[in-house]
Amino acid sequence: MPGHVPGIRVLRAFRSMNPRTATLIGLTAILMWSLLSVMTVATGKIPAFQLAAMTFAIGGLVGLLTWIGRGEAARSLRQPLVVWAVGVGGLFGYHALYFLALRFAPPAEAGLLNYLWPLLIVLFSSLLPGERLAVHHIIGAVLGLVGTVLLLAGNTSGFAPGQLPGLIAAFIAAFVWATYSVLSRRLKAVPTDAVAGFCLATAALAALMHAALETTVWPETTLEWLSVIALGIGPVGAAFYAWDIGMKRGDIRVLGAASYATPLLSTGFLIAAGFAKASANIALAAILIAGGGLIAAKDMVLRKR
Repeated sequence: MPGHVPGIRVLRAFRSMNPRTATLIGLTAILMWSLLSVMTVATGKIPAFQLAAMTFAIGGLVGLLTWIGRGEAARSLRQPLVVWAVGVGGLFGYHALYFLALRFAPPAEAGLLNYLWPLLIVLFSSLLPGERLAVHHIIGAVLGLVGTVLLLAGNTSGFAPGQLPGLIAAFIAAFVWATYSVLSRRLKAVPTDAVAGFCLATAALAALMHAALETTVWPETTLEWLSVIALGIGPVGAAFYAWDIGMKRGDIRVLGAASYATPLLSTGFLIAAGFAKASANIALAAILIAGGGLIAAKDMVLRKR
């Protein structure tokens, strides 16, 4: 049918996408996530689960808008229960655990444990059919981990026994996100259009958590409203679609190692916005993380095509 032609073209283009292009698309998710902190600061005092509900709802709508002219896209939501469990479990489970971590543990320590997920993605990728974990992938991931530890080391302040639940939540969150990312590769046949459904389901669950645990606080200024919208369109919207493409079609090991650039770029944006100060630690972390990413991506960088 003529009405289905654009959708067929999009589907064929996705299926024929080469790994290099998919990897580059996945890298844009890392760039968008690096803006998460500075954009979140600009949203004001909106409670965490309320902000998640608002931004994931926008992120889901972003996906739905791409369905225009593609009548068959809605069929992407007809997935087995296991696919919904992985999708919603990954998006909502990770964010719920991370918010719990930030509530009970110091942000720096929680962030350090949370950023085990790039290393876990690299390691877990070796369990995938047809994937091979080379020495330079491990070296790149470890250098990224060392750089991240160095980046956060200056902010650590110790922790009290009462903060242990938060630290445990951050640790589990890392495994949840790494597992979701790697399982996305196993669910390669599931179209990226389905992520819109995962985002909307996550928004609904976050709204329920907000109603049970938080007091509603609406944005007070135009800037805060615009920041919420920007979060929903970018870091909590387009980024998840780009990540899904990267995980399913790109080099999962390169993306895992490159993910260590997120806290570094995030710090850089915070410095540029005046929310943080430059230091020698940050400079050295930049060298380690960038070097680790290049080493892990050696195959892609040297490949002619």
